[in-house]
Amino acid sequence: MKKITAYKSLAVALSLAIATTSCDPGDFGNMNISPNNPATPNTAGFLTGALRNIGGMTTEMVPALYTQQFGDVTYIEDSRYKTINFNFNGFYTGPLVTYQAIIDLNTNPDTKTTAAANGSNNNQIAIARIAKAYTYMWMTDRWGDIPYSQALKGKENFSPAYDTQQAIYTDLFKELKEAQAQFDGGATVKGDILLGGNATRWKKFANTLRMIMALRLSKVDPAKGKTEFAAAMADGPLASNADNVKYGYLAEANNEHPLYNNYITSNRKDFAVSSTFMNYLIKTNDPRIPGMADQNILQKYVGVPYGVFPPTWKAQDVSLAATAIRQQNSPANVVTYAQVLFSQAEAAKLGWISGDPKAFYESAIKASIEQWIGAGATEAVVNAYLQQPDVKYDDAKAFEQIGTQKWIALFYQGNEAWAEWRRTGYPVLTPAANPLNPSGQIPSRLAYPVTEQTLNKVNYDKAVATQGPDTQDTKVWWDK
Repeated sequence: MKKITAYKSLAVALSLAIATTSCDPGDFGNMNISPNNPATPNTAGFLTGALRNIGGMTTEMVPALYTQQFGDVTYIEDSRYKTINFNFNGFYTGPLVTYQAIIDLNTNPDTKTTAAANGSNNNQIAIARIAKAYTYMWMTDRWGDIPYSQALKGKENFSPAYDTQQAIYTDLFKELKEAQAQFDGGATVKGDILLGGNATRWKKFANTLRMIMALRLSKVDPAKGKTEFAAAMADGPLASNADNVKYGYLAEANNEHPLYNNYITSNRKDFAVSSTFMNYLIKTNDPRIPGMADQNILQKYVGVPYGVFPPTWKAQDVSLAATAIRQQNSPANVVTYAQVLFSQAEAAKLGWISGDPKAFYESAIKASIEQWIGAGATEAVVNAYLQQPDVKYDDAKAFEQIGTQKWIALFYQGNEAWAEWRRTGYPVLTPAANPLNPSGQIPSRLAYPVTEQTLNKVNYDKAVATQGPDTQDTKVWWDK
């Protein structure tokens, strides 16, 4: 599995040190000035480096295995929940500290004028705040309580306290709302490899994240969820598939799609579409199958048996991810219009917003089909699918249908699919038959990195006392 490459904090620290420290080269002219260490921090380069992490975050395979969208082909371990502890340190020393550096450089009177060469100060700050909030949301949804308010302080605090997920969510709502309102119409931001510095698209991204987060509160704090959802809708989320936020991989080895790396570069073929996912798609005659999976060597769609050990199959016997979504430069979905519509369908059913849940639900399915098969999503194809017995809207089963269809639409958006499955409980999934974790249950969270038990023991112990045992079975705050 291709690992997320953390952007090195040393580069940030070094550049900041150079920017704030002066030395007199004396009579040696420029001899003491290294051409490899720029005198001015390049916020465009910082932003590019930090945003590169988003691709790996959205395509990470482990949560896609938990939700049984994918299964292991040869080494049947992650689909049996073998790994307990996952490391979050690289996010703090990589993208998060970099986003904070961009904010600081565009705020500090001594550096903001120079930083403005890469876009207006407000626009750079707004993008960094949104990307930082997205990263923290992604992290807290995985681990629950994590260092937040005391994090990113460098040598001022090497042992940050953990904030509760509730407190983190509260601040992220504020950050995203303020950031989307901060764009000032000034110079376009350079180095933005996600949305090209487009302020309108960044605002929609931020507001969509607010909607997603608001719905996370549906069971734990529905009153706040309703308020935040309405506010996000009023500010404007994604409005069509053209607005979909995608991370663009490149046709070059240093930034290639993870599945291309696994299937082609490494020739491993470790993952295939799972039998759980594939069997449901086949049962409902889902037109999205060709956009999600390839046929096996016998020209049939066959999911890999989920969590079964030992394996009695080879990669050629099962359906790998569709060729179209695993090219070297295939984009990866971060958030989509279908998510917005499914969220609105559930919010309407909850009574949070006005509108017909059925209309939102059917529009969401249509948007998802169009997203996955493009021109093949004709009116006849969409309508035929909407009439399938398990798909046809039934108000008595609305939450189950919305949750199940969102699970399909979120194919290969692993972390988001896992979060929504935990929150809604749909579809009902059976744990792996031969689990490797103590409880045998599908993980509800990731356990903290083992280094926290020694390097940050006091705060780690407090977090465990507050949240619950540091196991896969302890639920995060919103998972009730």
